Amino acid sequence: MYKLDDLLHLMARLRDPRHGCPWDLKQSYATIVPYTIEEAYEVADAIERGDFEHLPGELGDLLFQVVYYSQLAREEGRFTFDEVVDSITRKLIRRHPHVFVDGDLYGEPDPARLEEAAVKQRWEELKAEERAAKAAEPEQLSLLDDVPAALPALSRAVKLQKRAAQVGFDWPEALPVFDKVREELDEVLEAMSEDDPQALADEVGDLLFAVTNLARHLKVDPETALRAANGKFERRFRYIEQVLREQGRSPEACSLEELDSLWNRAKREEQAGSACG
Repeated sequence: MYKLDDLLHLMARLRDPRHGCPWDLKQSYATIVPYTIEEAYEVADAIERGDFEHLPGELGDLLFQVVYYSQLAREEGRFTFDEVVDSITRKLIRRHPHVFVDGDLYGEPDPARLEEAAVKQRWEELKAEERAAKAAEPEQLSLLDDVPAALPALSRAVKLQKRAAQVGFDWPEALPVFDKVREELDEVLEAMSEDDPQALADEVGDLLFAVTNLARHLKVDPETALRAANGKFERRFRYIEQVLREQGRSPEACSLEELDSLWNRAKREEQAGSACG
């Protein structure tokens, strides 16, 4: 079997100025980013579908992204793949003092330090220390620093809300969040009546943020929940298309009532199948 060193050698060959791949030679950090995001989603998709047969391949695609960035950096004299490995290893040792006592990677853990509450508190303290160390101007340090701007919007909203909750800026339970969702929905209706596209976009954003907050309070990951809802919609719409195809018809030729009836039929059959399973 090929090893990590073989993959690093392959990457270097692809970027060889004289004999490398023309496409790979044209790439930069910025042009690779979309592929990195796509590969991360494909890993998530394989896990959600329980497709463990293809998961190694998807993980390999994601690993290749790290190798690619590291090769670009090595060519520019910025850092190497070994430094990437060293960086994450040191960070994880530093953030797990309850497991790696005195920073010893191969030492015995201290059972007395493994209480979950203490571990979580220390983890947050260490992350806060790291944010402070990164800040160019400590007096401008924010609790929201290092929440990546490129995260999917729902995931980023959850992270921002969790950070604010650390200092008590949060509802104590889910019920008040329902009221906030209703309030934001009313504001969307008001914006609709004003015929102001920008105001409407702002209010819809506030509504989505409030619904995300509700999901967080209900211990539901909104990104995962929406992905599941997307999958459900796709399955049911494909069912509608298949039924109509068997009838020699198309969705365009059907009324909304007919389509809705088929949707409900798909829903009933899906629920019946779930119950039987």
